[in-house]
Amino acid sequence: MKNCFTVLLSLFTCLLFSQNIQVDNNTYTPQQLIEDILINSECISNVVVTNVEGGNFNGTDQSYGYFDASGTTFPISNGLVLSTGRLSNVPGPNTSLSDDNASGWSGDRDLETALSENNTINATILEFDFQSLSNQISFRYLFASEEYQEGDNSTCQYSDLFGFLIRPTTSTNYTNIALVPGTNTPVKVTTVHSGIPGACNPINETFFGGWNDASAPINFNGQTAILTATATITPNVTYHVKLVIADEQNYRYDSAVFLEAGSFTSDIDLGLDRLFATRNPLCENETLDLDATQTGATGYTWFKNSLPIAGETSPTYTVLDAGTYSVTITYPTTCVTSGEITVEYATNPIINDATLIACDLNQDGITTYNLFDAQQDMVTDSRDTITNFYLFEIDAEDEIDEIPNAAAFENTMVLQTVFARVENDFGCYAVAELLLDISNNVVTIPPFSACDNFLVDGFTEFDLNQLRSQIETQVPAGSSITFYPTEADLQAEINSINGNYTNIIQDTETIYVRITNGSSCFAISTVMLSMKYTPILLEDETTNYCLNNYPNTIPLEAGLLIGAPGDFTYQWLFNNNTITFTTETININETGTYTVIVTHPDGCSATRDIIVEPKDTAFVESVSVSGVAPNNTINLTVSGFGDYEFALDDSNGIYQDSNIFTNISAGEHIAYIRDKNGCGTTKEVIYVLGFPTYFTPNGDYYNETWMPLGVDLDFKATMIIQIFDRYGKLLKQVSPQSQGFNGTFNGENLPSSDYWFVVSFSNGKTYRGHFALVR
Repeated sequence: MKNCFTVLLSLFTCLLFSQNIQVDNNTYTPQQLIEDILINSECISNVVVTNVEGGNFNGTDQSYGYFDASGTTFPISNGLVLSTGRLSNVPGPNTSLSDDNASGWSGDRDLETALSENNTINATILEFDFQSLSNQISFRYLFASEEYQEGDNSTCQYSDLFGFLIRPTTSTNYTNIALVPGTNTPVKVTTVHSGIPGACNPINETFFGGWNDASAPINFNGQTAILTATATITPNVTYHVKLVIADEQNYRYDSAVFLEAGSFTSDIDLGLDRLFATRNPLCENETLDLDATQTGATGYTWFKNSLPIAGETSPTYTVLDAGTYSVTITYPTTCVTSGEITVEYATNPIINDATLIACDLNQDGITTYNLFDAQQDMVTDSRDTITNFYLFEIDAEDEIDEIPNAAAFENTMVLQTVFARVENDFGCYAVAELLLDISNNVVTIPPFSACDNFLVDGFTEFDLNQLRSQIETQVPAGSSITFYPTEADLQAEINSINGNYTNIIQDTETIYVRITNGSSCFAISTVMLSMKYTPILLEDETTNYCLNNYPNTIPLEAGLLIGAPGDFTYQWLFNNNTITFTTETININETGTYTVIVTHPDGCSATRDIIVEPKDTAFVESVSVSGVAPNNTINLTVSGFGDYEFALDDSNGIYQDSNIFTNISAGEHIAYIRDKNGCGTTKEVIYVLGFPTYFTPNGDYYNETWMPLGVDLDFKATMIIQIFDRYGKLLKQVSPQSQGFNGTFNGENLPSSDYWFVVSFSNGKTYRGHFALVR
């Protein structure tokens, strides 16, 4: 049982381990890595490794070696790998940052020169010489890097460098063959990636392999697709190859290049595969000339889909249909080279010749066409597009002398023909004829009127959707009706207007109408926008109604400024509820909001609000008199719906807005509270307390007695009045119902002098003072 468990555990461990690539820097020498692992061709000879350089990590680890990806998802099964870090950091999973450095690890000047870069460090280099019988060598590789940062603009800016540099041994000038296919652009992070949102657009995305997550079999964030490096050489000449990769600027974020085992061959390159996947298939009826010519070759055999093509033994072959084409080339020795290419064909666009009808304002046969309006009639697949128009069919075929402004083309003759070049996504094309014709249809549109609402100033909103509905009854069903403010806009088909349009010319304005049926113009016309007569009323107002005048009524006027009243109809509302009045003037006795709607026979209306506010005479809430004359204050507190003003003792005198009076003489006074809106006056009697400073009992019947002033009857009845001489002797207690103190004591006249008084009221207030008796 224990042995069984051990076997299962070993198998499980092996399966887990096989999910990531394995690396080895001890089994193979640099010569073996090149001669036995990378190269697989009898046509390549005299292979000699001349140099190898890498990082010194003070141990057995290197920055280059063999890798095996068997059982993993990595697209190259095995080969050799060069890195800017430790070889041990190359295998997955991609859960740590490969970020190595080593003492004294320098860059490479040849790489910098070939790529027009500088400041490289941590260069790993393998150099070797070779000879080939053929005129081409190639090998397959994949570039991976930690500098692929998904969602980070670092991908757009930074990249380590690598190159596959080749030169004849008799020359010192290298050529880099690690290029983006079909370009002279070196392969690196910044030249091959998908887009980074908000940072940079995709670049050469077809050749990007993808982003790597934690389950990746290598420890790098992203990688290219498998690419092929190809070099054209002279047979039997010794060449020197330098495989080199280096960090750029600093050691951070390592990179690696993986070279496929056995892929360094002398097979020839027949060109890029022409595939739908790479968006470069051949077009219908297009041919492709393949050239496999090799110096010193003794024979050529051509194949299609792995089957020999009868009679095809020349160095060239012309492809006429889809398939996988290959060639085998023999030499006097045992060397055999080959090449292969896959060709797919895309159909040309399916097109229709069409007629485009434009409208001619002055009917002289010359007008302006937007030639692209015919696209829906000429193109059957929405993915195909018209690239441009031409005056001659041969020009459309050759893509020369295109019409410079096809969106505003002016014909030179009646029934002129132009030609459209229609292309699909793969550049395949077809040429269609477009006949330019002129419409003679006439659509007469009567003036379109609207009420001059709001300010009644000659400007209003016109409902163009309603106008469109009226025009639709005169034109073919399904026609498109478009409005423009000017003739120039109509011709250029710009600045169209729609929905609610407010005129910019007072009272009347002409706009332009284009009627399109399908892709062609059916007719053009004009329509006058005009104002209907709209009543002009006085502005909203506020008036008053005296509640104390109820049930008497006051008149309200509709307020029509222009026009005979009998030409209009009237509708009245009270607090938004319809009432029975239908005349220009109404009589009302209720307060609230009255709304009148005045309508002209043309149907246009104007509205006016009259707010009737309640007014009334004042109600005296209280009267407060503080102090004794002449140093006193009267404060009147009133309530009511009115706007009140106040006067004292004279109803026709000067009124004031303040309800306060000061320094009023002693005695009885009358306050008048008048509503400013004419709703009446309220009177209020006011008593101001005061004590005379002297009296003259000399028999002239004037000022014969002394008595407190300004006391109403209620308080007077409870008043106690006591008179004292200057020594405090009580001389008399005067009855409040009497005429007052007459200046006698025990029937004898008192002499002229100052006398003192104490006056007490039932509310507890007591007043003390003195007065003079003058004889």
